[in-house]
Amino acid sequence: MQNAGGKIEAHVWRIATVIVLGTIMSVLDTTIVNVALDTLGKDLNSSVDQIQWVVTGYLLALAAVIPVSGWASRRFSNRSVYMLSLVLFTAGSVLCGLAQSTESLVAFRVIQGIGGGMLVPTGQMILVRASGPKNLPKVMSAIGVPIVLAPIFGPTIGGLLLEHVSWQSIFLVNLPVGIITLIAALKLLPKDEPEGAEPLDFLGLGILSVGLVGVTYGLAQTGSAGTLFAGSVLIPLGIGLAGVAAFVLRALKVPNPLLNVRLYKDRAFTAASITTFCLGAALFGAMVLMPLYFQVVRGEDAVATGLLLIPQGLGAAVAMALSGKATERWGGGITAGLGTLITLVATVPFVMLGANTSYVLIGAAMVIRGFGIGMSIMPAMTAAYSVLTPNQVTHATPQLTTLQRVGGSIGTAILTVILQSHLESAGASQPAMADAFGTTFLWVMGITAAALLPTVMLARIERRARRRAVEAAPTPPLAEAETRELALESA
Repeated sequence: MQNAGGKIEAHVWRIATVIVLGTIMSVLDTTIVNVALDTLGKDLNSSVDQIQWVVTGYLLALAAVIPVSGWASRRFSNRSVYMLSLVLFTAGSVLCGLAQSTESLVAFRVIQGIGGGMLVPTGQMILVRASGPKNLPKVMSAIGVPIVLAPIFGPTIGGLLLEHVSWQSIFLVNLPVGIITLIAALKLLPKDEPEGAEPLDFLGLGILSVGLVGVTYGLAQTGSAGTLFAGSVLIPLGIGLAGVAAFVLRALKVPNPLLNVRLYKDRAFTAASITTFCLGAALFGAMVLMPLYFQVVRGEDAVATGLLLIPQGLGAAVAMALSGKATERWGGGITAGLGTLITLVATVPFVMLGANTSYVLIGAAMVIRGFGIGMSIMPAMTAAYSVLTPNQVTHATPQLTTLQRVGGSIGTAILTVILQSHLESAGASQPAMADAFGTTFLWVMGITAAALLPTVMLARIERRARRRAVEAAPTPPLAEAETRELALESA
């Protein structure tokens, strides 16, 4: 895999190139559609709370297949699953470009999401094997690049295609990229044999899928129903909650559950999970709100909207570069708490959005908010991993990723419903429409604030773990005073 000098061999970088291409397609489609929601709603005669399912359906599909990706790779081999995922994603993209209604577009986005959901984790597994443990951090950082850059360039690329071609082109552009990536995968990805896997818990997968869709759909129906207590809301919401509860009970009984829910006995993992869920809701929900604000209230075109969204991505990119060092110095809990607090404070200017708020102020707030998000998500996950065994980490990774996506889909559904109800009351008045966005961002603040408490819990758990490690370490006689001092400082 590598030569004596530790230099990464060329074939590993070729494999990484294939994985990066697939990752770019999957992650880019999480954000590229956001600038098109206003146009899609007008062309397909759908309201905001209806057209948001183009985003929510994709995120739910991603969340549903991520837990299955590990099993599928063991059962059919990494290479086979990766190429199948490419085919599904590319085919789903073409179908999206041919859609004639909101319902068909949402259905095709689900197909696209199933393929995209397996691309990233399967690609990571291929890279882990190809690079070796010594070179893994360097190679893995390469596939982190598109994750950071997608929020920056996704809306801009989408805006350019929307402005100069059509909304269909934001999906059809994946066809040539998908074909190129598939050809490269056939030539460059190493052939591997299936390892064999335990039987997949199809019943558990079905129950969980029904539960997640039921909860999200029920919450989304509050927009058209006007209240949380309508039958159209309570019935799917009740079915969804029952499905999630049934899945948890089943996962505690079967020998090979789809997700290892016993991990939640660990308070650090539970705290990290709540943080990840809330931040996912605040991040993805707000990513839908801002493009709509620029287009609906300020009358900006899709290209300008994409450019105006760049500051948040830049802030997140800077924070992700610094979060590793901050976590090493202060711990994941403190770093995640600091990032969440920055995100919360930076959301205040959006609550006060007006029809003529300075773009400089908005851009500055977006940079700071992006920085806070970048400083919170990965450190929270790192704090969870630090208290788990290597075997548990294998099960924890898909759960945390799934929670982030589910949080994003539920957050998007709730926030767009709230926005839609206030926009209907606002009519054609620009100041009133701006107030509708400000009110919706109050909910974003509430969701972000909900992530603060578990980060405090994470910090306390880490502090106790460090103290126990100090107390358990053998102490040379001359170092006793220093150790007592370190123990006091960590307390």
